[in-house]
Amino acid sequence: MTWLRTFGQVVRSGLTIEETRLEPLLALRTAAGVAIVVGPTLWLVSPAYAASAALGAYSAGGATFQRTWRPRKVIALGAGAGLALSTFVGYLAAGRLVTFLPLLAVWAFAAGMAWAVGSTAGIVAATTVGSMLVTITLPTSVGRALEHAGVIALGGVAQAVLILLFPIRRWGVHRDALADALAALADYARRLRHDPTAPFDPEPLMTARDAAAVTPAQARTRPPVLHGPRGLAERIRPVVAALADPDVGAPAEGPGRDRARELLDAAADLLDAAARSIRRGTPAEVPPGSADVLCIDEEHEVLEGPARQAAERLVELLGEALEIAGCGARARTPTPPGPAGAQFLVRPTMFRLVPVVVRAVRRELRRDSPVFRHAVRLAAVATLGYLIAARLPLGHGYWAPIASVMVMRPDFHRTYARAVARLAGTLAGVALATGMVRALGPDAHVFGALAVVSAGLSYTLNRTGYAYSQCFTAAYVVFLLGMGGQAWEQTVPERVVLTLLGGALAMLAYVLFPAWETPRLPGRLADWLAANGRYAAAVLRSYAEPTREHRADMRRALLASREARAAWQEAYDRARQEPVRPRGLTSREAEEAQEALKGFGRAAMLMESHVPRADSRFVPEAERFAEALEADTEQAAVDVREHRNPDWGRVEEALHAWEDATAGDRSQVVRREAELQKRALEGFATAVSRTPLERDVGSAREEQRVRAALAAEGDGSGPAHRGG
Repeated sequence: MTWLRTFGQVVRSGLTIEETRLEPLLALRTAAGVAIVVGPTLWLVSPAYAASAALGAYSAGGATFQRTWRPRKVIALGAGAGLALSTFVGYLAAGRLVTFLPLLAVWAFAAGMAWAVGSTAGIVAATTVGSMLVTITLPTSVGRALEHAGVIALGGVAQAVLILLFPIRRWGVHRDALADALAALADYARRLRHDPTAPFDPEPLMTARDAAAVTPAQARTRPPVLHGPRGLAERIRPVVAALADPDVGAPAEGPGRDRARELLDAAADLLDAAARSIRRGTPAEVPPGSADVLCIDEEHEVLEGPARQAAERLVELLGEALEIAGCGARARTPTPPGPAGAQFLVRPTMFRLVPVVVRAVRRELRRDSPVFRHAVRLAAVATLGYLIAARLPLGHGYWAPIASVMVMRPDFHRTYARAVARLAGTLAGVALATGMVRALGPDAHVFGALAVVSAGLSYTLNRTGYAYSQCFTAAYVVFLLGMGGQAWEQTVPERVVLTLLGGALAMLAYVLFPAWETPRLPGRLADWLAANGRYAAAVLRSYAEPTREHRADMRRALLASREARAAWQEAYDRARQEPVRPRGLTSREAEEAQEALKGFGRAAMLMESHVPRADSRFVPEAERFAEALEADTEQAAVDVREHRNPDWGRVEEALHAWEDATAGDRSQVVRREAELQKRALEGFATAVSRTPLERDVGSAREEQRVRAALAAEGDGSGPAHRGG
């Protein structure tokens, strides 16, 4: 993709209005937290202290809007504490560039490495850098610096107290995550009615699993309805796929197919009813016709063999889901105490999170890590922006590095889109606020009230697009400066020019030190292939010896496969938005390989739906095929990384050696599913394999690039641009 076309996409993305559900009550509560600390400090102390209080309350309130499964009051307290610490430490080093610049660089680098923990930690850490840059200009002594830090921390405390006193939709995000998973499964069942091989994106199930992990304290207050449906959704998914598949389930045509469509439609209705029940906390309301369809008639049922087994299993699982949703929707009984690992997925407490954070950061401390590169860019741009702005004949030079820090993200597209959105939002917000300032005249109390209103509007539009929330954030800053006695004729042009400078520095930093995902695509694809191979092998071993240990291995392999798929999808989506030529894997090859691996994972999922119980007959032939499958996919992953054609010799040999069992035997069904896996692997090999001519051309081009690079190094010019 060319730079011009990429920049066009960036502009459209930055100014796009995201269709999302607004949460005005949450915005009102958070804006009230800003008002509670701004009003008294402005009335009783001074505008400078009111500005510090506003910074702490506004930033802590914004942190609570981030996507996180931890209690919002904990996030608010943590953000307030981080802002207060950065303010005080920054003041101690302020006054001389020789002390402040190293501190700023180290702090910005640490804020960038916080992305190793997650996006919420990275965004909150970035706000602490902004706090350090702004508030060091306010205190005049160490004692005053401590006072300002305390006022900032008070803003976080105020937000936490409001969250505690006025909870809005307690466990709401957890309910939404689980309901979204069930709704996605209902949509999948409906699509299977018309397309028996329809794909399913496991992301809602992965999100629901993240939401299900809680601390022991949370587990004691979690509603019972949030306990069981996620596991049921995991078990329902392969069953509906097996029922719809013509190879291992209902026949492609005839009464059996019509019956399967009826069951899938009824299953979708029941899953939607369960999703609504969990989301709203009300008993499930199931259409009477859907419940009637799910009655299996022993004498007149048209489905036979594996299809009938899948239908019976589906009815059983849907009954459990409805029982949980209907009976537990209004229940508020606490979870009984017990071993943590036995009843819920354990999330570390804030104190036990420290070693987890250390390990996550240590894993990213390598030169090819996108997080490490982001941290280096953040540190360099923050210090360079501060130096450049300090040399300009403008006040409030901290706006330039703040603009850079707040728009920068570990990936190219979001960094550029946020830079465009911040500039557009700043221009609109400054224009709006300037007009109001001119009309109303200087009045600190009026400006304080307008700042609170702007904060509330910024919170309300927080999830509709960065440009639109930034518009009211810019107005909020203008009103705060007006409250402090700053003339708009001076502050408005400075804000616009320095925001433009900060955005330009952020965009330039990514060009000079990028972290492109395009060159990493072969490695991501190889990881996904190997993970899928381990998952398929684990399923087969459950047929060869259906033990509890093999079922646990199968579950772990499935989760690892989903993580590898999510990593590939994220890298692939980012690569499609980068102005970089494909390296080692063209767009067509990536798309075809992706579809083949989805088919391979789907074949393993179909096989999982018929995994026998411990007292069932074993399928010893499955063990040999599992060994061959795991060995060939591991070797193929190495081949993909090294741009060689994969080979499935061991898989073919094991499949040929798998003798057909008698009619109706479980081995025959498993062998058909193994053939589906082999067919998907052949499709993958076709997608990534290259002819001898293509390999020769590729080798010649690579050799030409190496010679050009050596020649450039020889004459001292060096390469003009590196792709990262």
